[in-house]
Amino acid sequence: MKKSLLLLLLGLTAFAPAEDVRHSILANPASPYFVDFAHYPKADPRLPVGVFDSGTGGLTVLNAIVQYDEHNNQSGADGADGKPDFASEDMIYLADQANMPYGNYPGVGKTDLLLEHILKCAQFLLGSRYYADGPRTDKKPIKAMVIACNTATAYGFSSIVDLLKQAPSDLKVIGVIDAGSRAALSSFRADEDGSIGIFATAGTVSSNGYVTSIEKLRKQMGYTGQLQTYSQGGVGLAESIDEEPDFIDHKARSVRKNYRGPSVDPSLLAYYRFDQTDGKMLCEGDCLQMNASENYARYHIVSLVEQMRKTPGARPLKALILGCTHYPYVQKTIAQTLDELRAEDRYKGLIADRVVLIDPSVNTARELYRYLYDHKLQNTQGSLDNAEFYISVPNPELKGVQLEANGGRFTYDYKYGRAAGQDLAYVRNVPFSRANISEDVAARLRSQIPVVYRLIQHFDESSPKTAYLKPADRL
Repeated sequence: MKKSLLLLLLGLTAFAPAEDVRHSILANPASPYFVDFAHYPKADPRLPVGVFDSGTGGLTVLNAIVQYDEHNNQSGADGADGKPDFASEDMIYLADQANMPYGNYPGVGKTDLLLEHILKCAQFLLGSRYYADGPRTDKKPIKAMVIACNTATAYGFSSIVDLLKQAPSDLKVIGVIDAGSRAALSSFRADEDGSIGIFATAGTVSSNGYVTSIEKLRKQMGYTGQLQTYSQGGVGLAESIDEEPDFIDHKARSVRKNYRGPSVDPSLLAYYRFDQTDGKMLCEGDCLQMNASENYARYHIVSLVEQMRKTPGARPLKALILGCTHYPYVQKTIAQTLDELRAEDRYKGLIADRVVLIDPSVNTARELYRYLYDHKLQNTQGSLDNAEFYISVPNPELKGVQLEANGGRFTYDYKYGRAAGQDLAYVRNVPFSRANISEDVAARLRSQIPVVYRLIQHFDESSPKTAYLKPADRL
């Protein structure tokens, strides 16, 4: 398509929902979202790989990438050599913390606004702009993009691919849903019967992305067994992991009015086996408000198995996809809950002796490696120590912005009350620091993904992009 025609078409659609930001990215040099694809570097192995998620959950995907070792670094032959396959790659990570949780947008009819957020994340990785002690334009572009978010993959993958085709650009985009589906199917023999559980955000579940992907791949891979799928939307779990105040408040000791988590079924309290110590459940008579991510995980796993119990002819659960990048943080609790439920007469025969917990991140890392290797885009001069970490925070200068009392986050009503198509700079993407990462989140990262945490610390302490930080703001 000729450039003039492209501009005309973009101009005609500029006022449709989510079209403004596409127009800005492709055709408006005056916009802060503009990407100059005419001069975008191509096939340059020295460029970083870009990864984005709706919050810190995607760091589990980055963790799988930076620790991935299935090949010889010299020859590319299969087989680990004790050195991470991406050791010489530069990485850029963005957590769209200000706009998370993504999984709630479809439920309030705001999929068009969700798509805007996703496209702006993609633009950030492609572009050069960020905010430190002021606006900066020295961020590198990327050579490949990983959508480390199941909801963003479900609702934005095809739109990002289409945007790049219009650019035009052959930049590779990798999502996590097909990777997770392949891994789940690989847990079965081709003629084996059983059930696959899909534990994801409500938005990912409502998109039907995993069910569609599993069915597509099942046919392609020649599976003939009777495979059933059961989906559970994990409302509140990702939010509690990322310390969203509407879902968790560590200081609370009584039932809260602004609690937005699920309602607990009192008749199932014996099966939830909630941890009720230290305010992890909030009680008024019965303990009906969850106040710990582990309890959210327990609630949803019981709900998933209850769904199977009520389905005639349900086959045993043999694989469970952790269809949100936050969920591996509570993988131990998920496994323990399944073990406990397996022993209950109420759920007899519904849970296989061994349930494979599928973290799609490893398969995502494998797909990224294969792409870089096949296209001769592996970096031999870079280093994981060059990794950069950014997080979105509310833009306080935007007219009409509404923040929580502490000023750190959008109010719930403002976050989900905004309208698509306005192309507003709701957020600033800034480097990770103590100012935007709570101690509880930092402690979780330190203990569960220490390699990535070390990279974040290195960026925080050594990068020119964070030289403005005060000592008290460093991780």
